[in-house]
Amino acid sequence: MKILFISLGCDKNLVDTEVMLGILVQRGFSITDDETEADAVVVNTCCFINDAKQESINTLLEMAELRRSGDIRALIAAGCLAQRYQDEIQKEIPEVDAIVGTTAIGEIADALDEVLSGAGHNHLADINRRPVYDCNCNKERIVTTGGHYAYLKIAEGCDKHCSYCIIPKVRGSYRSVPMDSLVREAERLVAFGAKEIILVAQETTLYGADLYGEKCLPELLRRLCAIAGVYWVRILYCYPEEITDELIETIQSEPKVCNYLDIPIQHASDKILRRMGRRTDQQELRNNITKLRERIPDICLRTTLITGFPGETQEDHEELMAFVDEMEFDRLGVFPYSQEEDTPAALFGDQIDEEVKLDRRAELMELQQEIAFEKAQETVGSTLLVMVEGKVPDEHAYVARSYKDAPNVDGFVFVQTGRELMTGDFVRVRITGSHEYDLIGEIEDEFTK
Repeated sequence: MKILFISLGCDKNLVDTEVMLGILVQRGFSITDDETEADAVVVNTCCFINDAKQESINTLLEMAELRRSGDIRALIAAGCLAQRYQDEIQKEIPEVDAIVGTTAIGEIADALDEVLSGAGHNHLADINRRPVYDCNCNKERIVTTGGHYAYLKIAEGCDKHCSYCIIPKVRGSYRSVPMDSLVREAERLVAFGAKEIILVAQETTLYGADLYGEKCLPELLRRLCAIAGVYWVRILYCYPEEITDELIETIQSEPKVCNYLDIPIQHASDKILRRMGRRTDQQELRNNITKLRERIPDICLRTTLITGFPGETQEDHEELMAFVDEMEFDRLGVFPYSQEEDTPAALFGDQIDEEVKLDRRAELMELQQEIAFEKAQETVGSTLLVMVEGKVPDEHAYVARSYKDAPNVDGFVFVQTGRELMTGDFVRVRITGSHEYDLIGEIEDEFTK
């Protein structure tokens, strides 16, 4: 019995997909990426913003055609969209045989068995369910990132309740994964070849507060760095107001922790930050960023912004532009505000026209492009340790990432060499040029695999 698994959305959703893949294989199913070979399809959906929601719906509709024609015997919808719109999906897309909710992923094999036997039903559980994964600490998980790096989801859910965000309603309250379980999972990932462990959650900086009564991300980092075979530990999704002096000291003192932080600030206008329900203001953001750069001079800072939030005036936008210009983030992404039903911001009366959102996004990205290109050019002449991602076809060159580059969101370092390298190798590269967001370099005489 062959299963086609389609994973949409963020890297946190990808971890769920990998857990479900492992469970299915343990139960005797095989996995295919060819829809013409598939007996059943599972779509792990996303609904964070409108574009993600539409992609999930379109994918379900496309797979429903296969179900209707009899090319597949079962279609299951899992993940955030399925959790949020379970009734609507089964009413509008009756070809979906069952729903597997965000906290019921450990039941994916049962759901498939039931559908294939003609007795399918939905698998939904309390979104605040503990443990986060009821599948033996993810020991069956199948990593889909190539093996040389892997995501480690350290918590589920969120307690922040930002006014634009639906996540607490589909993922529940903040629940940390016990530290011993995370260390065991990281050890298994390393045993299967992972050299970079990337910590993800809706918010990583709050890790442990619910379980241990205090924020324990620094301790978790130290324990992960103690694992033989770990080369890099990268932290994503850090709320700026939760970054402690202990966390900064741990990043600075632990060689294996990448000097890289992803700190989504969303905006810089105090008025808009308050309306968003964020728990910081512009001065606090400025103070935190200044402290990080003073304590860790080579730190790479990534952020994300929302433009066109309800009530955002041209003055608010210009204030955000000035802040971005002043802070000179190394990496930055911008999303037009998405009006999500069942969120407080969706009911705000002063919604912004879509065209204005897109224009403001374009202005921010144009400014950031100038900053990023200049920073890339300033890197020329320096030496960076990079991890090889793969070979450039028909060229004596490889694609790699430095500590400044998270997978799938940041740039690359193109390494020119006649030497034979393997994915996952680490080499020291002297940067000889830049092209837009990417760097170009050559291997130094001294290099290591």
